[in-house]
Amino acid sequence: MNSEPQQPEEVIGIRRLRRWYDACWVLFGLAPSAIALHDGGRAGWWSAAVLALLGMSYGLLRLWPGDRQLRPLAFLWLLIPALGAMAALPGGGAALLIVSLPMFWIYADGPRGAIALSGAATAATVLGGVADQGWSPDLGTGNTTAALIGYATGTLLGLGLHHVATRDDARAERLRAELEEAQRKLAEAHRREGAAAERERLAREIHDTLAQGFASIVVLAEAARTSMESAPARGAQQLRSIEQTARENLAEARALVGSAPRTGAGADTLRRTLERFTEDTGIPVTAELPEHGPELDQTTRIALLRCIQESLANVRKHAAATAVGVVLSVGPDAVELEITDDGRGFRVAEASGFGLDGMRRRLAELGGDLSITSSPGDGTRVLAVLPAKGQE
Repeated sequence: MNSEPQQPEEVIGIRRLRRWYDACWVLFGLAPSAIALHDGGRAGWWSAAVLALLGMSYGLLRLWPGDRQLRPLAFLWLLIPALGAMAALPGGGAALLIVSLPMFWIYADGPRGAIALSGAATAATVLGGVADQGWSPDLGTGNTTAALIGYATGTLLGLGLHHVATRDDARAERLRAELEEAQRKLAEAHRREGAAAERERLAREIHDTLAQGFASIVVLAEAARTSMESAPARGAQQLRSIEQTARENLAEARALVGSAPRTGAGADTLRRTLERFTEDTGIPVTAELPEHGPELDQTTRIALLRCIQESLANVRKHAAATAVGVVLSVGPDAVELEITDDGRGFRVAEASGFGLDGMRRRLAELGGDLSITSSPGDGTRVLAVLPAKGQE
């Protein structure tokens, strides 16, 4: 019978079952018929020829399946008259038919074809068994009864097995469809999760770079407008800071869209960031940085730079501080970045904002931690701790 494509394990099981049936067909079908030919005389030679033809045809079918829609049916059409001939010749009869009945259910195109072809084989066997009785045959012989009982039993078993196989195929198809749907939904969920994570990452990058830069440009532009008349030198310096910040924002924008490589965050970059902060705000910064820069991977260096930028932006906007301290220490197992100011402070439990949450998430993604210590009137201490992953 034709069926839907099976899984590899099912195919192996079916092949093993087919081999067992091949052995049974030879041992209980062909072999007994061949043994019964020793006293068959001339008719026995004809029986031997029919058995040899059946054996060779089936062997070719099993060795070279070829076209599964044509060759099996051709073998079944050969098997029907061969069974009739063996029923009329010595060595054949109902026993060979009964052993051969499963072939019709294996190779026929569906249960209707199996019933029709096995019915034709049964009729051929019955007619072959009574061929020597002339026009008034006795259909009540043992061979006829055995052939009819075998056909009825084979049909019932075949229909039952077909029903079970069809039900299992339908269940397997249903489970396969449910699995495919679950996989599709899982892939869609992963895609949405990835898109949400990417949006969050871009939002954090934009906040930490472009948004901070534009805020600095706005503050510097306002200061430059008031300084141009009273302190032209100061105003010119602020305009240069605006230009530099705009250039840095342009470089960050190109890096975000992937058209330019992201720059590193070594000691020189950190020092320039602190110097720019002092130039723009007038707030002095005391920095303790490694002389040759931290030998860390690029992602860790950028995370440290973003923490410094966010902390200095909060000092600029909220702290009203007169001094800032930055200490960066690199140990064998961890990197610690401490940023302190003597500003107005705040209640940490009541603080909220995208900047602080972004810093926490960025550090958490790298296995690090962020702690903030502050209280009204006592300044603020930001401590970022990251595992040291080594140089890129």
